[in-house]
Amino acid sequence: MATISLSSTSAADLRADAVVIGVGSSPKGLVLTAGAKAIDAASVGRLATVLASMGATGKAEEVTKLPKSGTVKAGLIVAVGLGEPQGRAGYSAEALRRAAGAATRALAGSRSVAVALPADTVDEVGAVAEGALLGAYSYLRYRTNGSAPPAPVESVTLSSALAGDRGARAAVTRAEVLADAVCFARDLINTPPSDLHPADLAAAAESYGKKAGLTAEILDERALKKGGYGGILAVGQGSENKPRLVKLAWTHPKAKTSIALVGKGITFDSGGLSLKPADAMITMKCDMSGAAAVVAAVCAIAKLKIPVNVTAWAPTAENMPSGTAQRPSDVLKMYSGKTVEVLNTDAEGRLILADALARACEDSPDVVIDAATLTGAAMVALGNRTSAVMGNDDDLRTRIHEVGERTGERMWPMPMPEELRGSLKSSVADIANIGERWGGALSAGIFLREFVADGVKWAHLDIAGPAFNEGEAYGYTPKGGTGVAVRTLVSFAEDVAAGV
Repeated sequence: MATISLSSTSAADLRADAVVIGVGSSPKGLVLTAGAKAIDAASVGRLATVLASMGATGKAEEVTKLPKSGTVKAGLIVAVGLGEPQGRAGYSAEALRRAAGAATRALAGSRSVAVALPADTVDEVGAVAEGALLGAYSYLRYRTNGSAPPAPVESVTLSSALAGDRGARAAVTRAEVLADAVCFARDLINTPPSDLHPADLAAAAESYGKKAGLTAEILDERALKKGGYGGILAVGQGSENKPRLVKLAWTHPKAKTSIALVGKGITFDSGGLSLKPADAMITMKCDMSGAAAVVAAVCAIAKLKIPVNVTAWAPTAENMPSGTAQRPSDVLKMYSGKTVEVLNTDAEGRLILADALARACEDSPDVVIDAATLTGAAMVALGNRTSAVMGNDDDLRTRIHEVGERTGERMWPMPMPEELRGSLKSSVADIANIGERWGGALSAGIFLREFVADGVKWAHLDIAGPAFNEGEAYGYTPKGGTGVAVRTLVSFAEDVAAGV
């Protein structure tokens, strides 16, 4: 990950491979933002005219490069669009994050970058720093000489009059922690399933957690069998790579609230005996994105020393077809004691989550939140950039929706209609693992609710759409694993600790 520092030096005087400035759009055309004025002055006041002549409009995330001019010390001037300002409030935090990310992403191959986007408040400093670091990401582990794209930016210097302000420095530190956590999650998601079996995911989580000062516990297949984790075992029984359950715990002496985070960790999903079509398997290395998110989030919470107790649970398995795989019509005895009839082995994520949710509730947390690439139905309803959020508490669901909007991780509140519970009835067990086709994301949420203890507030995040970007990169979001939900979960913990 790139390093970042704050500087009160004028952007025109910062020595770097490139300097990034912001431009906005207005009814009168392109406008320079406050951070760009020093560069404009050093360029003899013709910057807006030159950019306009090159076709720049100031629309969001538009990147225009031009050679240095005048007394600007950086070797290249890069203008990035911020769109239209929101009245007197200026540009939103998300607009700043996306602009900074688009700029550092476009500057891959440059070692050092100075950033002169609007950074006149602590919130703006944090947003620009976060976006710049998230944009400076690339997954190069398997690239050989000659095939690798340009390496991401190595260092970022953020020009701001608040360079000496304690709050601004704290905002940059927070951005570093968040970006590191998100990039850890992205790396896990991008890792091929041949190199990320359940045991590997568990080991990576344990290692990252211990570096953050967390306590770790891993249950292997023997411990899972002894503990009665029927859902996790059933999903993993078709694979030679046996399942695991990871627990990472952060405790704070001043904490008044406890949160449990549960993440789906299917390291590869073939669908099992209910085999997926070949094309549908191509991205199924991302089916452990929920586990990556909760592991990364609890580690970030620990590094930031947020005064709230948080435990992350990551059930992980590989869903494969074989002579030992679970079959449609099998009946499972779950950790909670309930029985489940398996009607479709490709509805496996809810089975491992059900065991982990039931176990998490035994510790009596105040809130339980799960994150999972659970259903294609969520993508049909909300597209590729918006997650679904459901839950058994309307206030909690609303709060998570609002936090997601604030962090730039869009989440839309979805209902759990009681009539869909009827479609989950089984003639031989307590519940079936799938219901009717229509409202599939909602009935999946209803299934999970059955394994949440009475009195525990719970929310379910279906991140199937945004977890893996199959299209082109945009803003600070790369192609491939995105690390979605990490920042929302951390921000939610901060709100809880603050009594919000």
